[in-house]
Amino acid sequence: MRVRLGSERILESTALDGKRVGVVCNPASVDGELRHIADRLAAHPRARLAAIFGPQHGFRSDVQDNMIETPHAADAARRVPVYSLYSDTREPAPDMLADLDVLLIDLQDVGVRIYTYIYTMANCLKAAKRHGLKVIVCDRPNPIGGVQTEGPVLVRGHESFVGMYPIPMRHGLTIGELARLFNDHFGIGADLDVIAMDGWTRDIYFDATGLTWIMSSPNIPTFDTTLVYPGTVLFEGTNISEGRGTTRPFELVGAPWIVAERFAEKMNRRELPGVFFRPAGFEPTFHKHARESCGGCQIHVRDRHAFRPVASAVALLEEFRASDPARFGWRDPPYEYELERLPIDVLAGAPALREQLESGIPTADIVRSWAPEVGEFDRLRQRFFLYS
Repeated sequence: MRVRLGSERILESTALDGKRVGVVCNPASVDGELRHIADRLAAHPRARLAAIFGPQHGFRSDVQDNMIETPHAADAARRVPVYSLYSDTREPAPDMLADLDVLLIDLQDVGVRIYTYIYTMANCLKAAKRHGLKVIVCDRPNPIGGVQTEGPVLVRGHESFVGMYPIPMRHGLTIGELARLFNDHFGIGADLDVIAMDGWTRDIYFDATGLTWIMSSPNIPTFDTTLVYPGTVLFEGTNISEGRGTTRPFELVGAPWIVAERFAEKMNRRELPGVFFRPAGFEPTFHKHARESCGGCQIHVRDRHAFRPVASAVALLEEFRASDPARFGWRDPPYEYELERLPIDVLAGAPALREQLESGIPTADIVRSWAPEVGEFDRLRQRFFLYS
């Protein structure tokens, strides 16, 4: 039996009857039969689809890179306005909410602190609180399960659109559980309902849900991508290619000056749990090192339960720096509208990770340094669990 999504459960109920509904969604907002939430709302016999809101990359998820905004538009098929929440505004303006009775959020998260969809959700909660509007979050699986947490916890004072709250890089919560955490613990205080799933448990990865993976954003093309993304997203803060511009973004990492076989051999000597680094050459068609041959590796996860994506990415960063210290570099700002801070610091949630690597602190010691804050978060997050 497959997991039944929150969107399916609410559409089978009477909760939306007589309501003018705005929906925050993108192409991944489909049910188990691949029917899109906007189409189901448009065909609803007792509710009216009044507006669509799109997150980063747009309602149609056709805009590729960061800091490429999407305009407001009109949806010709459903004859409703489409408001971009990655444009001149990051949250719904009062006029966008004026004709709504409820704001429905149905977005596929990937279980990582830096994924902007969860902050679009937080901004919607803030705007709804000011407007006195009800918000309903339709829960979806965390594709990498709800057991493991890992990585540095964002430090207060280093907030951005890729990190609003002090949570670890891999947070181990569903988007509905995150909504409860943001709203209650971090004090947003909106009128919030979360529609839980049926049949999901914390140990389930996406490929055991019976659901079809739809690209959650242009560079998360497959479920396999989500396994490595919590770590290799850190490469966005470097001059090393994270595989954008290839068919395996975030699984391929490399640079033109790297000899693939030597690099992969060094990584495999580390005997990191649950992973094999296969030597690989690739030529990105766009983004970093476009149309240059890069050497590096493809990350193959052999045991997802043993694999630690953030720790593995730190080991990769350590090895890339050691392979050619003169050529390795941190990417310069801007990054996600942060104009002064280094992108690696924005991604990591503080300068500490960069400073540790620059000081030559071994990966194992860096990982141990996360333990107190991650342990504290683990205790906190249990208050917001919807699933065992």
